[in-house]
Amino acid sequence: MSTVAFIGLGIMGGPMARHLAGAGYDVVGFNRSPEKTEQLVEAGGRAADSAAGAVDGADIVALMLPDSPDVTDVVTGAVFDTAKPGTLIVDFSTIRPDVARDLAQQAADRGLRMIDAPVSGGQAGAENAALSIMVGGADADVADARPLLDVVGKTVVHVGPAGAGQTVKAANQLIVAGNIALLAEAVTFLQAHGADLPAAIEVLGGGLAGSAVLNQKAQKMLDGDFAPGFRIDLHHKDMGIVAESARQAGVVTPVAALVAQLVAATRAAGDGDLDHSALLRTVARLNGASS
Repeated sequence: MSTVAFIGLGIMGGPMARHLAGAGYDVVGFNRSPEKTEQLVEAGGRAADSAAGAVDGADIVALMLPDSPDVTDVVTGAVFDTAKPGTLIVDFSTIRPDVARDLAQQAADRGLRMIDAPVSGGQAGAENAALSIMVGGADADVADARPLLDVVGKTVVHVGPAGAGQTVKAANQLIVAGNIALLAEAVTFLQAHGADLPAAIEVLGGGLAGSAVLNQKAQKMLDGDFAPGFRIDLHHKDMGIVAESARQAGVVTPVAALVAQLVAATRAAGDGDLDHSALLRTVARLNGASS
């Protein structure tokens, strides 16, 4: 099996790296918080003391980092400086499409290969190897990455050239945020009318209003459990990607603008580290709740 350098072992990257180790890949992990490599080592992987140390000798470099500047720093530094010719870079992060295209071109200029492969499914999807992966890149590079992608994902689709995966992921994040916002309003509406909330959610889930968002987030809202599966801070970043990408394409997205403001308000209220289902807290505050 190939040697995989996996950089970024947080809520999403950690489980993904462990699945790869369990599938027989030689996984060398690095994370800025070193303690996050411990579970990978327990799963049969190895720990590196730097990003360059992980990349050195790797056949594939996998990234799961928070934002465009983080990916740019690691790729233009540790990866470009250390990777051997022909190394395949698989970026699972969610970043700006234009940045993904630029980095892929820079990689090609250096004899390296890079695809963007952002994921959807949250922490549960990562832990269960059931992620949806939208992949952008050259046909041959995506084909070479496919065995690795199939280990961590359930739905893997090649959606176009470099940057296309990030464009589809931006659309995904818009749909998810909009669904969460409307679910939060629906829960608040039902509460105001004294409805039986579990019963209401059950019947809504069986009709056209049913969705993965309702299935995964409604109970968290009812329980007031906002432990992060996907943090508001990250969704705020993603809505910025939607806004910038829409501006570049000349696309008008009025609902996206409103949802982005709700996400920003949730973050401004101090809830940035909570799960994005904490949009319920903002809707509640708009309706007079004290917190």
